[in-house]
Amino acid sequence: EREKNDPTGFRDAVIAGLDSAEDLEQIYKYLDSAGNKLDYRRYGEVLFDILIAGGLLGGSISQDGEKPRTDRCIFAASEDMESMRNHEQIFIRLMRRYKYLEKMFEEEMKKILIFIKGFTPLERIKLARMTALWMANGSIPPQVLNVLNNEHLTKDGLALEFLLEVFITFKQEKGGNAPLVAALRKGGLDTRLMDFLPMNKRSEDYLKTVLVEKDLAEIFKLHMAQASQEAKREVTQLLIDDINDNKTIKDIIADAKEMSTKSNIPEHEVVGLIWSTVMSLAEWNKKEELVAEQALKHLRTYTPLFEAFTSTDRAEMVLLLKVQEFCYENMNFMKAFSKIVLLFYKTEVITEDSILKWYKEGHSNKGKMHFLEQMKKFIEWLQNAEEESESEED
Repeated sequence: EREKNDPTGFRDAVIAGLDSAEDLEQIYKYLDSAGNKLDYRRYGEVLFDILIAGGLLGGSISQDGEKPRTDRCIFAASEDMESMRNHEQIFIRLMRRYKYLEKMFEEEMKKILIFIKGFTPLERIKLARMTALWMANGSIPPQVLNVLNNEHLTKDGLALEFLLEVFITFKQEKGGNAPLVAALRKGGLDTRLMDFLPMNKRSEDYLKTVLVEKDLAEIFKLHMAQASQEAKREVTQLLIDDINDNKTIKDIIADAKEMSTKSNIPEHEVVGLIWSTVMSLAEWNKKEELVAEQALKHLRTYTPLFEAFTSTDRAEMVLLLKVQEFCYENMNFMKAFSKIVLLFYKTEVITEDSILKWYKEGHSNKGKMHFLEQMKKFIEWLQNAEEESESEED
């Protein structure tokens, strides 16, 4: 009865069984049959402690005085991948046999990862490699790694060191960057990579150096893409707040310039955000014949804001395409396209060169024939005006 009611009795029974086994196959056979006699449901986490570390992991995790111990565990195994994969099979088969252990294993891993500071460097490498294998086979979700975002692990670089070993192993096992990127996204780690760095080294440059050195440049690209998305969300929110607070256009421009410069968001991307934000803040009339007039009135207020972010040809082209896309996707605006472009031309937001380039080659396919036809007279007028000015110069 004793082993059913206290963890040390359970531990002693499991260790005795493991020590009597001669190889991994015998270890599995013992664990398979012992589940009928020992209380895995109650002591599943103790079982995983033993299989990983050879004994009970307490709050202090000082393992030295912990007796009895067994070397039939991951920490006593060789760290080469063949050895790690052989141990992985024990866990896979055990959890397949006793399904209720799956959830317990996930909880156990969250606890064990918090303890990595108490393990030796080689034990951490073995645990990281096994963690990658368990993630790769679906035994644990990548979210488990978020527990490493803990100050006592990040400050000495242990969290980062462990993560890198997990990433490298996972990438090797899954054969490339794409599965690793997908796993990080799934686990929500793609937006938090910087949090795992020591506080005094939290910079893009350091993160890039560390990841590139380990042939994980794709992960840095993922981080930068996420950081850019977050920065764009912040600029959008800033624009919404400023407009709702009735700030002057001058102040909105200053705020947007400051934040976009700080976050390294290029002008052509900012102007796209401005368009989306400005157009989302109006309650549009349901009648097509009235919406064009409403749009012009609404946009006229913000033309200085658009002008402040269209100093490059690329920004002007992006804005034209945003207008085209919006008018195509919002059917009531189909006839308003040329009027909006004319407004931006008259208020010097967009130059005639950009409009002509859009007409000749820069337009998108969305509603292409409709919008080109709508712009035809305006384009002819621009071309004639250009020819006249050239002949006057001659």
